[in-house]
Amino acid sequence: MRHRVAGKKLGRDHDHRKALRRNLMADLIQHEEIITTEAKAQAIRSEVERLITKAKRSLAQEDATRAVHARRVVLARLGNKRDIMLKVFDDLAERYKERPGGYTRRYKLGERKGDNARMVLLQLIPEDEN
Repeated sequence: MRHRVAGKKLGRDHDHRKALRRNLMADLIQHEEIITTEAKAQAIRSEVERLITKAKRSLAQEDATRAVHARRVVLARLGNKRDIMLKVFDDLAERYKERPGGYTRRYKLGERKGDNARMVLLQLIPEDEN
């Protein structure tokens, strides 16, 4: 039975899966859109949205220690990529300040030619649609 089993294994061991998620999240934040398989997109979508929400909440707080803690948490989740963490806090948190959630969207692109894997375009919602 699969009761209370969370997450997808994606055919990789723990360390490889962790690195894959960090790199996909960093690429999505940096380029604001990526083309990947549907399973990988489902695996990182909620994590990226949580990071943006954490950044939004830290901007609203007046306590500086909580804001620093939020930055450190996001930095750790992104594999210590400081420039991408700064983009989350400076650009994305400001962009989605009024939006209650749902910062990403998926477009289905069809199957990949080689292995028939379902491909999607995962992107952050543009600023003009907020």
